[in-house]
Amino acid sequence: MSSPIFDEFLTKVISKVKSKEAHSMIRKELHHHLLELSQSFQNREDSKEKAEEKAVQEMGNPYSIGEKLNKLHKPRMDWMLIILFFIIGAISFLPLIGNAPGSLFLKQQAIWYSLGTIVLIAFLFFDYRKLRNWWWIFYSSGVLVLLYLPVFGLSVGGVKRWISIGGFTVDAATISMLLFFLAWSGIFTKPDMFNGWRQVMMFGLFWIPFILFMMLPSFPYSIFYFLCVLMMFIFSHIRKMGEIIMITAELTTCLLFIVLILITSRGSLLSERFFSFLSPEEYFNGPGYMYILIKGLLADAGWFGIGLNGNSAIQTLPDAHTDFAFPYLVYSLGWAFGIALCILLIVFIWKISRNASKTKDTYGRILVVGGVTLIAVPAIWNILMGLGLAPIIGVSLPFISYGGTTLIFYSAILGIILSVYRRKDIVEPSKI
Repeated sequence: MSSPIFDEFLTKVISKVKSKEAHSMIRKELHHHLLELSQSFQNREDSKEKAEEKAVQEMGNPYSIGEKLNKLHKPRMDWMLIILFFIIGAISFLPLIGNAPGSLFLKQQAIWYSLGTIVLIAFLFFDYRKLRNWWWIFYSSGVLVLLYLPVFGLSVGGVKRWISIGGFTVDAATISMLLFFLAWSGIFTKPDMFNGWRQVMMFGLFWIPFILFMMLPSFPYSIFYFLCVLMMFIFSHIRKMGEIIMITAELTTCLLFIVLILITSRGSLLSERFFSFLSPEEYFNGPGYMYILIKGLLADAGWFGIGLNGNSAIQTLPDAHTDFAFPYLVYSLGWAFGIALCILLIVFIWKISRNASKTKDTYGRILVVGGVTLIAVPAIWNILMGLGLAPIIGVSLPFISYGGTTLIFYSAILGIILSVYRRKDIVEPSKI
């Protein structure tokens, strides 16, 4: 039973703390400290009432304590990350300047970035902890979306990733990726689901989206999904033996899956892209042409490029405003700009990664780890792909490549990460 004198003291302290979300944590911490002080005084043969009074006196002025705690426990804003978001957003307009229908693309990009900013702010101020127990809704919705696409989805480039909603074309595969990211972050807060026969069930739940992504087909999304879930799993507090078994099984199965696909799909577009990466000259009249073209453009770029206007790169380089935005920017603005852009993205990803170590909440840490994986892996792959150092598999550069759904997708992830950071001094330390 709580002591009236303790309650009065705690009420005075809490009255000075503006963040209501921090009230519960502060009350628990101070109450525990008061009990310890009270018990120490009782051990010196003081009565319970006298000991409680001394404990309160020992703590000091409740209003002064409250003012100090108000400074410590208040919402935080990662302004550096927000500034980097807008700087990278400004860079995303550069590949559109030299594009033939550039004025239309520039207007649409401005609209998408405005919507992305709204989504980011919405998630920033939303309490991410409320998403934790909705994992089964997110997972089921993601599976339903992927089951819908092969039948009713719109095919572009041989991939049924899009659906039409009110005249707008939406990348439904990207939406499903966000749903699975939220689903697995919630699942990994429930270690009991990885015990006994449930471990087999989790193994099955993991592979269903992977297979559905491959059926679209969307090999990049399968890889990004795999790495995102794997990284969240590693940083969760699932017991070590279960972790070793699960990771070993998943890596082995994934490796066999990829080898089987490459062997059985010899002559397909996927295999041609892979083998043309190893030997572009042999596939000069096919996918190998892109590797040779990119190599030539980068060789002609120089330190300061040839300018955004009046160059022919946008005509000779397909998807220069989407998948190949990076080599186009290097060709147009030079290697100096390309190196600076790489440094900017590294700092951006590093800032996101640091947020994972700053939060005391395990669920928040899992969200940040999964989020940074979904941003870092495509960014690294796209840049390597743009330099001819990785297979060309249709990967956009986060926040820079033109595309509405993907921009909102990354904005939502960044908003969730900022929400975790905002509450890092408010939420109670937790270990699942």
